[in-house]
Amino acid sequence: MLYKDNIEIGGRRISFETGGIAKQADGSVIIRYGDTMVLVSAVASKEESEENHFFPLTVNYVERTYAAGKIPGGFFKREGRPREKEILSSRMIDRPIRPLFPEGFLCDTQIIAMVLSADQENDSDILGIIGASAALTISDIPFNGPIGAVRIGYVDGEFIVNPTFSQLDESKMDLVIVIKNDSIIMLEGECFEVDESDIIRAIEIAIPVARDIIAMQERLRDKIGETKRTITPFNVPLGLEEKIKDLLKSEVEIINLTKDKLERNRAVENLERLVYKEIENKFPDTQQIVKIVIDDMRRKSMRERIIGEKIMRIDGRGAKEIRPIHCEVGILPRVHGSALFTRGQTQSLCTITLGTTTDRQRVEDLEGQSVKTFMLHYNFPPFSVGETRPLRGPGRREIGHGSLAERALESVLPVEERFPYTIRIVSDILESNGSSSMATVCGSSLALMDAGVPVKTSVAGLSIGLVKESEKYCMLSDIIGDEDHFGDMDFKVAGTRKGITAIQLDTKISELSVDIIKEALAQAKDGRYYILDIMDRTLKESRATLSDYAPKVIMMTVPKEKIGEIIGPGGKTIRRLIEETGAEIEISDDGKISIVSSDIESAENAKAKINLLIQELEPGSIFVGKVTRTTNFGAFVEISPGKEGLIHISQLAAHRVAKVEDEVKVGDEVKVMVKEIDDMGRINLSRKAVMPPSDPSKRENQTKSRYNDKYQKKPTRKRNNSSN
Repeated sequence: MLYKDNIEIGGRRISFETGGIAKQADGSVIIRYGDTMVLVSAVASKEESEENHFFPLTVNYVERTYAAGKIPGGFFKREGRPREKEILSSRMIDRPIRPLFPEGFLCDTQIIAMVLSADQENDSDILGIIGASAALTISDIPFNGPIGAVRIGYVDGEFIVNPTFSQLDESKMDLVIVIKNDSIIMLEGECFEVDESDIIRAIEIAIPVARDIIAMQERLRDKIGETKRTITPFNVPLGLEEKIKDLLKSEVEIINLTKDKLERNRAVENLERLVYKEIENKFPDTQQIVKIVIDDMRRKSMRERIIGEKIMRIDGRGAKEIRPIHCEVGILPRVHGSALFTRGQTQSLCTITLGTTTDRQRVEDLEGQSVKTFMLHYNFPPFSVGETRPLRGPGRREIGHGSLAERALESVLPVEERFPYTIRIVSDILESNGSSSMATVCGSSLALMDAGVPVKTSVAGLSIGLVKESEKYCMLSDIIGDEDHFGDMDFKVAGTRKGITAIQLDTKISELSVDIIKEALAQAKDGRYYILDIMDRTLKESRATLSDYAPKVIMMTVPKEKIGEIIGPGGKTIRRLIEETGAEIEISDDGKISIVSSDIESAENAKAKINLLIQELEPGSIFVGKVTRTTNFGAFVEISPGKEGLIHISQLAAHRVAKVEDEVKVGDEVKVMVKEIDDMGRINLSRKAVMPPSDPSKRENQTKSRYNDKYQKKPTRKRNNSSN
C-alpha cells in the first residue's frame, strides 16, 4: 500500500513515502527534505541466533555519489570503503535507536540509510535518523519509538531549525537533538563557546518540532504499521539464578567496593569461574548465563548504593568528585609538541605534528570538495584495557571519539592567516577506564600549547553520568567504565571558561527532562573549571616559539597577474628560486604563496626574492643584481629572478670606460638604478647613477693619466745614419 505524508519544518516540507519501493524489507521509507532524499530500510532476521547474548544491531549510512551528480574518483570509479562522514552519520543513527529495542530481542537487525539525492543544502544525516525511526515503526520489528530528530543552528543571535549548509557556515552552533515523548534521547554537536543557557534554549525550540515529526510517524504506523513480533524471553534454567545468588552472597558487594579497575576485573573473572565450577555438573554450558547474572547483580548493587545511600561510588568518590589529575608537557623531545594527561586510570598521550599546505587532507563529499588543515586521530590500542586483539585500522568508535575531540578544539585554533600550518594531533590512549575522549581533549589542548600553536585558550572536557530509579536520581561527575556500563547516561561536555565547544549525550532511558539536562550542564561546568585550573598550573598559554624541528612557514599573497612571472616559462623561474633558497614554494590559483623551509633564514630569503620578482619596475627604482654576461657595449644584470636589464658601457661609471671588464665581471653583484623601460619592455640600467661622487682631484688625475696613456709621444728608435 502506497502511503505519503508531509509537514513543514524550517520553511521547507519534509515528506514520507512508503509502500512503493524496497517492499521486501521489513520496513522501508523514502524521506525527503528539499531535494535531498534518503531511502531507509530495516530488516531483522526471523530467528534469534543461539550465539547472541547481546543485541546484534548494525547501522549503515551510505552516500551514493550519483546523488550529487558525480562519478567517484580513483581507479575503480565506484564507491569503496565508507568515508568519515558516512561513519559518523552511521553512529548518529545508531546511538538514539539502539536503547529503544526491548530487552530480550536478539535477532540480527540491520538499518541501511542510502542517500539517493543530495541538493547540497540540506544535510541527509538528520533524515537518516528520522527515516530509521519510521522504517522500524511501521515494521514488525519490536521498537519503542518513534523518535524525532532536529538540527539547531545559531546565527546572529537567532536560533534556526534545520539550517542549511550555508547557514551552518555562519552558525555558532551545530546541535542535533533527538527527542522521544519530550525526553532527550541524544545530543550531538559542536559550538563556538556558547553558554549553557543557549544549549537549553536550543533543546526547548527542538521539542515541538520533534513532536510534529513523531506525530507524522504515528499516523504512518496507524495506517500501514504491522503487528510487532513476540519476543521470546531469555531462557534461564529453572533454579540457576537462585543458585548463583546463594553462592555469591556478599561477594558482589565486595567487588563493587574494589577501587582499582584491574583488581576488580580479576575478581569478577575469578568469581565467574568459581561459580561455574560449583554448578557445571547440574547446569552445564551456562558460562554466559553466569556472566549475565553476575553482571546484573553488580548493576543492582551499584545503583542501590548510589541512589539509596549516596555515600560512595565504585572507586570511593563522591558524586561530584573528579579523579586525581596529572599533566605533563614536552615529554617527547623530537615531536613538535606533546602532552601526557592522566585522570585516574585513564591516560592519553597527545602529540602535535605541524605540516604545510601539502599535508592538508582533501575531502570529497556530496557537498563538494574541501580541505582540512586540522585533524585529530584517536587510537585505542588493546593494551590500554589489558586485552589482546589484532591491530587493524580505526573502528567506528575510534573515529567517533576523534571527531568529538576535534570539534571540541576547533573553535580555539588560530586562523590560517595567523598560523599557516596544517595541524595533526594523535591521541594514543595508554590506559582506559572511562572518558578517554575527554582526556583526549584535555591532553590535546596542552599539546597544542606546548607546540607553540597560538590557541585562544585551554579546552577541557569530562563526562557526566546518571543513575535514575523512578523519581530519584544522582548525577556523577567524571564517570568510570563501570558507571557508564551500569548507569543510564553518558553526557560528554567539552569547552573553555567562556563556553561549550562540543557536546555528546547518549542515554539508555527515555526519561531525561530538560531540567535534568540543565542540572547536568551546570555540574559539567563546575567540573570543567576545576580541570582547567589544574591544566593551567602545568601550562597556561602557548609557548612563544615553535619547536626547532617544526617546519618554518611564511605565507604571502601576490596579485593573480603576477603568478606567471613567479612561475616563469615552463616553471623555470620558480625552480630556480627553490634551488637558490632551499625553500619549498607553493602557489595557489588565488595568489596565495606558501614558503616552507627547515630554517627561517632561507624562507625569508625566498620571500625577499619573490617580492623583488613582483616589484613594479619604475624609473628610479634601485636594485642589487648579478652580472650575467658582458658585451663590448655593456653588461647585462639580473635584478630579480628572470628579469634582466642592460647597463650601457656609458652608464657603468662616472668616468669613461674603455672596456666593460675593467669595471664588472660575470658573477659580480652591482647596485643599479632603473633608468628607463622602453616600448618593447627592455630595461635600461645605470650603475653610474648610484655610485658615490668621487674626489675631483682624483678624477682630474685619472683623466690626465688616461690622456697620457693614449696621446703621449712614444720614444722612437734612432736611425743609423752611418755610411757604409
